[in-house]
Amino acid sequence: MDKGTGRLLRPVILFFALVAFSDGRVVKVPLSPLVHVEGLAVSIRCNVSDYQGPREQDFDWSMMQSGDKSLKLISTFDDSFVDPTVRDRVNSGDISYKRLSDDSVELRFKKVRATDSGVYRCSTPSTDSVISGNYHADVELKVIGDSLKISPAIPKFTVSEGESVELRCNTTRGFTEHTFLSVSWSLRRTGTGPLEDIMTFGPDDKIKVGSNYTQRYTDGGIRLDLRGGGFYGLVLKSAKPSDQGEYVCSAQEWVRQGEGGKNWRKIQEKSVDMGKVVVTPTDLQFKVTLTASLNPQATSEPTELLCQVVDLLHLQDGRLAVTWSYSTNTPGDVSQTKIIIASLNEQGALIPGNEYRPRLDSGDIAVTRKESNVFVLRMLQTQDADMGSYSCAVSAWMPTRQAGWEKAKEVQSTPVSVQWTPQIPVVRVVAHRVREASTGGSTFEMTCQVTGENLRSPGYTVLIRFEETSGGKSRKVLSLSQDSVLQSEEWGEPSRVDSVVLEKTGQLEYRFRLYGVQVTDRGNYYCDVTAWTRDQKQEWVKAVSAESNKIEIAFVHTGPVFNISIHSEAHNLLPGDTVQMKCIISTLDVSPNTGDVAFDVRWFQGSGWAVDNGGVPLISMDRWGVVKKSSNDSSLERTDRHTFVLSLHKTQDRDAGEYHCSATPWLLSPATGAWSKQKDLTSPSTFLSVQMQLWESLKMPVGYGVFAAVIAGVLSVLLGLAVAHCCFSRNPMHTPRPRNKLMDLEMD
Repeated sequence: MDKGTGRLLRPVILFFALVAFSDGRVVKVPLSPLVHVEGLAVSIRCNVSDYQGPREQDFDWSMMQSGDKSLKLISTFDDSFVDPTVRDRVNSGDISYKRLSDDSVELRFKKVRATDSGVYRCSTPSTDSVISGNYHADVELKVIGDSLKISPAIPKFTVSEGESVELRCNTTRGFTEHTFLSVSWSLRRTGTGPLEDIMTFGPDDKIKVGSNYTQRYTDGGIRLDLRGGGFYGLVLKSAKPSDQGEYVCSAQEWVRQGEGGKNWRKIQEKSVDMGKVVVTPTDLQFKVTLTASLNPQATSEPTELLCQVVDLLHLQDGRLAVTWSYSTNTPGDVSQTKIIIASLNEQGALIPGNEYRPRLDSGDIAVTRKESNVFVLRMLQTQDADMGSYSCAVSAWMPTRQAGWEKAKEVQSTPVSVQWTPQIPVVRVVAHRVREASTGGSTFEMTCQVTGENLRSPGYTVLIRFEETSGGKSRKVLSLSQDSVLQSEEWGEPSRVDSVVLEKTGQLEYRFRLYGVQVTDRGNYYCDVTAWTRDQKQEWVKAVSAESNKIEIAFVHTGPVFNISIHSEAHNLLPGDTVQMKCIISTLDVSPNTGDVAFDVRWFQGSGWAVDNGGVPLISMDRWGVVKKSSNDSSLERTDRHTFVLSLHKTQDRDAGEYHCSATPWLLSPATGAWSKQKDLTSPSTFLSVQMQLWESLKMPVGYGVFAAVIAGVLSVLLGLAVAHCCFSRNPMHTPRPRNKLMDLEMD
């Protein structure tokens, strides 16, 4: 067998080997028997594994009858599979199926009948290449009658605190093999509240106690009474007010399930209301009064509430605990949503409420015990949000036999209102002109007078703002914080940082000064003031803000007027050419002396918007003559006072496009000797094009083509000669034969 055949047979051999060593298809159903109660919903699961073919498998369900006969129930593939005797139940949904996955399905009975008892077969049509494994599985369903009945009884519905509460739950049922019984007791304290589990007995004679009754059961306060004959009783000893409410008795039927019957499955549950038990409190034993010893009349003032227990009798070894609550509603409102502030439990431990934990941790709120019967709630700085109703609930706790504590009684106080008329904080700012800036280079000065109302020990932040036009976008100049920290904001000229000053000249007066006023400084100036107060952590908290009136710098500019233009010596260039473009700045009206004016000049390549939007210049020269450039093939020089020449060397196609120049004039003030910045100037644009000549554009492609053609021709000739020499040397028809002597004589 050659290698090619071996490669072809290898997958086939591997396939048959896998089939030979696999167990094949496996169909599984639950272990029998499945016991269910008549009239309830039933589902039987069937799944298949280790199969071949499509991922999604089909299932057929049948009920086995005598012999090998079966009653066809339902199919996931064939709707006509259903036997006519059960078609009505299938059409009505009483018998149905639900696909759980590609390889799993459930047979479902909406209300199972006693006649549904029997053996059910789950079959899977074969999709395997080789028949292997099992293709069906059987499970037995037993449907038992609904014979479970509950008869509750409570001998005494009203008991005094400390007496016992007896709960009787008589349960009967018809005997059925493989089923077991459990009984549960639960309590609903309020009409719409949830059920609270007390105890469950069974199904394996084990006792399960509810989480809130574990300690009481351990202390012997709960006893189970089993007299036999279906009698199940529960006794709650030493009844407490918390035992009052509606009691419910429940009975459940169970079956064992799984291998070895290790798992329990509930097949039925019934519950009945036993009735309401009322627990009458004993003489413990008190009254609670709540008063405000400190009632604030304004924001940030302290509040102190006293919760006092009076007429306390028979507490003996008991202890008192308190819970403080807050409500946004005032006394007399129908509904009050209470928020827990904090509690002092019977051990004296502080338990903060979730919303008030930060304030309790910081010490702004304190909950203490002043005397054995007096509890105190104190707020150091009451805020507007604290206005509302406050109440305290005092509970009495008695010791248990196991060294624990249980609540015996709780009394709620009458709410106390903490209310005042809020005083809204107000701040006002008035700006005054101190020194007029009448000419460029002069000094501008203004003051801002601040007044505040309803502010507790305030601090002020003063921010100087500037508007170039009234109502336009403002720019921050300088600020002074409430802690007297001076901060330069958006004053973006490094050379003029020292030209602005803001200082506090009085308790509530602030002075702003601008030295060497320039044309670009003309506009409106005003103070933006924010008032701050300190919280309980002595940290600044923003209270209110206000803006002053606006003071205008509006001197008439009498200096020269500048104009800018651009000139290029050529517009159409060839690659490698050098071109020069001139940026010419002219001065109108006034002709300053040499040295009295200087310019910052920038050249841009691109559209005009690039200049206005912070575009990076191609090359620039500042007023001191320092050149900065982003291209090595360009240079910039000043040929006279007002002419700046851009040179582009060895131009390439990337140099084509629009060019602009932008200039910023600077004037030297004769009076102060300070330079003042003027408005930026932007020239029109000029366009350069770099053209490629026809021969220059074709020279290289044509040269490459000719060279390639010559090489191809030479290679073709050499190849032909080699082929010809090879063929003629091997063909005998072209081999020269020796001449015959007779032929030679004839020729002679």
